[in-house]
Amino acid sequence: MRLATQIEAILYLKGQPLTITEIAEYAKVDRQSVEYALIELIDDYAHRDTALNVVETDSSYSLQLRADFQPLVQALIPLELGVGALRTLAAIALYSPISQTQLVDLRGSGAYQHVQELVELGFIRKRRQADSRSHLLSLTPKFNQYFQTEQLPQELLASLPQQLEIEFAATNPN
Repeated sequence: MRLATQIEAILYLKGQPLTITEIAEYAKVDRQSVEYALIELIDDYAHRDTALNVVETDSSYSLQLRADFQPLVQALIPLELGVGALRTLAAIALYSPISQTQLVDLRGSGAYQHVQELVELGFIRKRRQADSRSHLLSLTPKFNQYFQTEQLPQELLASLPQQLEIEFAATNPN
């Protein structure tokens, strides 16, 4: 077995950046052999059509998905939203469009951070109201796509605001 192939397996299995010393320990070879094999492995990846590449950071190496596959990662790997951000998103969905001031009245000052996070994730749109200092918050198509709201039965969608309002009132006594 080629050392470059063995290093590829080590980088894949460890799933984190490794130093040359660590790779040498796992492969049970000297550092210089690892350096040559890494050069060979990096060259191999540069010359073939693959979704992966070997990335060198400060003093370590890792096997990573190429940057041009980032949209695929976002589509396939679910987001991690905290409970607070999800509740804020539910309130926006329930009352959309809603002013940021109204949302903060409903959810508290933590909603400012949630709004920033939700805008960055592309679930909501935030735009300045012409007649107010507050921003107007509304859902984006990504929200509907991610939560697959277009696949829900229409009867459920019609009753959803009432159900959300009951649940929202139960979890937010203010």
